[in-house]
Amino acid sequence: MLIAGIDTATIQVSVAIGGHEGVLASTQSCRARQHAEVLTPAIDFTCRQARIELSEISVVAVDLGPGLFTGLRVGVAAAKAMAHALKVPMIGVPSLDLLAFPVRFTPRLIVAAIDARRGELFYAFYRQVPGGIQRLSPHQVGSPDDLASELLAAGEDCLLVGDGAIRYREVFDGLKRIEIVEEGLAYPSASSLVMLAHARALREEWVKPWDLQPLYLRKPDAEINWTTRPS
Repeated sequence: MLIAGIDTATIQVSVAIGGHEGVLASTQSCRARQHAEVLTPAIDFTCRQARIELSEISVVAVDLGPGLFTGLRVGVAAAKAMAHALKVPMIGVPSLDLLAFPVRFTPRLIVAAIDARRGELFYAFYRQVPGGIQRLSPHQVGSPDDLASELLAAGEDCLLVGDGAIRYREVFDGLKRIEIVEEGLAYPSASSLVMLAHARALREEWVKPWDLQPLYLRKPDAEINWTTRPS
């Protein structure tokens, strides 16, 4: 079983291919607001690096969000088109799960936070469990101060990961028992997507392309700007 993973929920475009042997090849590129231009060449390059043909893919996995509206829409649309063309099932994984997964070995409370723009964050809380992580809260959108208040209320050692935590570092630096993971793990990755999707694929937890829906949490900025214009 070979899985292609596509992640465009943040400013980073990430593609990976893997299966029971792990991740065979991955590509990452940060070129803000150019997801559509970067994604197709990234898929082609990753296939060549993995030495496989696109026709060998048996599952397409995609980051469901939450994330930046335009990038998320590009990735989900491309993943659906690929799955439809190849006639293979899909698996969707939330972006905050992908952020938390690489730091799953910490005993601390994990908090994944993505920069949602407009002075807000998308965030969720996680805990290490045998074999991975468990989400303890729903996906939320709120201000950095909202998250800081929740961290204070938690009253335990916390590990913050994501570009949201890094962007609003000054809000969290004064809090005790809080550590922020640095730039290397700032964005969700398609490599984590492939690994999480593989476990779900073994349990046949996949969906049809037309049933897969992105997790937006918030209206697109253009719609917010229109509805808040003075009359």
